[in-house]
Amino acid sequence: MELSHAVEALSALAQESRLSIYRLLVEAGPEGLSAGRIAEELELPPATLSFHLSHLTRAGLTHARQDGRFVFYSADFQNMSALVGYLTENCCGGRSCAASDAMLAKKGKGHETLSRPRRRT
Repeated sequence: MELSHAVEALSALAQESRLSIYRLLVEAGPEGLSAGRIAEELELPPATLSFHLSHLTRAGLTHARQDGRFVFYSADFQNMSALVGYLTENCCGGRSCAASDAMLAKKGKGHETLSRPRRRT
C-alpha cells in the first residue's frame, strides 16, 4: 500500500460516524448490509449516511452492490488487510511482537498505579 492510500483510508476512518459505519460493516462480514439497515442501526439520516458511505467507498474501504431496489455495502477486507499490514510491516524493528504483547499483558494484570503525592508550594 502506498502512503497516499494509507493516509486517505485513515482520514476516512478519522470521523465518528464513518468509523461506526465501517465497524458495523466489518461485523456484518462479506455479505454486508443494506443502506437502510445501516441507517437504522446507527440512527443516521439517509443523506448523512450516503455522504459517509461515499467517502468510505472513495477511500477504498467499502464496496457497494445493487440488488434490486436496494444497495448493499460491505467492507473491503483486502484493503483493510493491506492497511493493517502497512501500519505493522516494520513493527518492533522486524522482531516478533509476541514477547512485547505478553509483557504488556503481564504488566497489566494486577498492576496498580500509585498516585504521586502533590507538591506543596
